[in-house]
Amino acid sequence: MSGKKYKQAFSKVDRARRFSVDEALGLLSTLPVAKFDETVDVSVRLGVDPKQTDQMVRGSVPLPHGSGRQVRIVVIAKGDKQEQAQKAGATVVGGEELIEKIEKGWMDFDKVVTTPDMMKSVSRVAKILGPRGLMPNPKMGTVTFDVGTVVQELKAGRAEYRIEKAGIVHCSIGKLSFGKEKLKENLIALMDSIVRAKPKTSKGTYLRSVTVSSTMGPGVKLDPASLQTT
Repeated sequence: MSGKKYKQAFSKVDRARRFSVDEALGLLSTLPVAKFDETVDVSVRLGVDPKQTDQMVRGSVPLPHGSGRQVRIVVIAKGDKQEQAQKAGATVVGGEELIEKIEKGWMDFDKVVTTPDMMKSVSRVAKILGPRGLMPNPKMGTVTFDVGTVVQELKAGRAEYRIEKAGIVHCSIGKLSFGKEKLKENLIALMDSIVRAKPKTSKGTYLRSVTVSSTMGPGVKLDPASLQTT
């Protein structure tokens, strides 16, 4: 999108206003769009202190209408679990040889799933996968013996989120082409999951601000209260 078109889109958004879910998603669809199918992103500022280990917010949730993107999934497992992963549609399946491949610099994948009995071996590449947000984690559902189900959910479109140092969660909920209703259902599923993930030690307002935007468009602020009752 050109600078002129972006300014035109920006001018349509009342920065002081907090929109309802329907209003915000409806507004996104009226803004000038790029020549590709833009991703719709959500940014949520939470009332937690990420520096405190008991206030970390992370999780995953299947999106009702998927994410709209192709996901390359690696499964590191043994025996019949490898067969389960292959039947479910994993991109690459293997054991120790995949770990060695990653150690040598191979990174042609978007998600990594493993079984609990392989975690000790997978930990060898934690310093490679961790900084990229790819390290399997039980809380994210990516360390499990039920690899088939997880692979199917990831392929269908499962949103994974983790709070950043600034206290913000970023997540994608689909493509502009999904339309308002599908994006709304995906957004509600994500927000329900984030609300359920609220740490018990979090005090005061939990949902500080929520903003939706398309890849090339300006942010549109939502009314957090409407999200909690939608």
